[in-house]
Amino acid sequence: MSDRGDAHERHVPILRDRILDLLAPALSRPGAVHVDATLGMGGHAEGVLERFPECRLIGIDRDRDALALAGRRLARFGDRFTAVHATNDEIARVVLDAGLEHVDGIVVDLGVSSLQLDEEQRGFAYRVDAPLDMRMDQSGGPTAADVLNEYSVDELTRILRDYGEERYARKIARAVVREREAAPFTSSERLVELLRRVIPVTSQRQSGHPAKRTFQALRIEVNDELGGWERAVDAAIDVLAVGGRMAVLSFHSLEDRLTKRAFAAGTTSSTPPGLPVELPEHAPYLRALTRGAEEPDDAEVLANPRAASAKLRAVERIRDTGTSATTAVTKAARERAADDRTRGDTHRGSDPHRRSTRHEARTHAATSRRASRKGTAR
Repeated sequence: MSDRGDAHERHVPILRDRILDLLAPALSRPGAVHVDATLGMGGHAEGVLERFPECRLIGIDRDRDALALAGRRLARFGDRFTAVHATNDEIARVVLDAGLEHVDGIVVDLGVSSLQLDEEQRGFAYRVDAPLDMRMDQSGGPTAADVLNEYSVDELTRILRDYGEERYARKIARAVVREREAAPFTSSERLVELLRRVIPVTSQRQSGHPAKRTFQALRIEVNDELGGWERAVDAAIDVLAVGGRMAVLSFHSLEDRLTKRAFAAGTTSSTPPGLPVELPEHAPYLRALTRGAEEPDDAEVLANPRAASAKLRAVERIRDTGTSATTAVTKAARERAADDRTRGDTHRGSDPHRRSTRHEARTHAATSRRASRKGTAR
């Protein structure tokens, strides 16, 4: 395992100073608690702990290797730092387990981490031959190879189109199904070769590496990144204290769209049309801290090319809607129970068609939750 210096060298936190400035009013107060919901190798967390000496930080990550690296990097802060192995949509449970109902700051740095990209055997990078894994948490769950070898043409088409925004999604899906009849997919090189054959040369010249969109789609599907973030963003808002601040870094339009939608629901009045005055329960409960999505400047992108596609949005909680870690955990349990009833079988996640149904149920639940939050305070 790499040491603290290695974590510093391998991970350059994107927009770190801007994020710290945005969080400062919430984290400068004595006893403040901050959650880094995607700890990674601890770059943003280190900045928080250095700048706000009275702040305590809880770091969440699903990747045990990342937790180990961040733990070494942040060990000098003693008991001000606590690491938790969990996914970011478990933020309410993590906060509750810490004996809290609300926190003062939250940072979420979405997408694949530098650690995962740089570890060739994880299978995230398409420029080297590696096992088709792509799991952020390698302790269990389906791999990218499982998706390629088991999904139908329609399901492969759906994830390539929806998660990779790949215009040749069906053509690729059909080629994958034909190819796996000869032998199952196990390595990235074979998949990349197939994509070079299937995607027209003119498109490859215009759009960059032919595997970029397919690898993104597989990674999102394997890790339920969009479904997880849709659940996580609502839960994070629920546990944010009045006066608390939340910053989100996203790296593709799908993540940013979910963030924008959740933040817009909180920053917009829900007063019915024609009502002459705005009732308190219809007032916005969030205030935007960024004007749209902010992006790194040219100097940062030059120093760290991985920052090129980053978009930052941030909000402040300005009104109590009756939510807390307890209410968020209770809601999550109800949604899981409803989800189980919707699936109606014991083979969780084994059928991609049921995964689609599960995603639809969660999307409906998230929409209902935001609508409820905008109405009468609970």
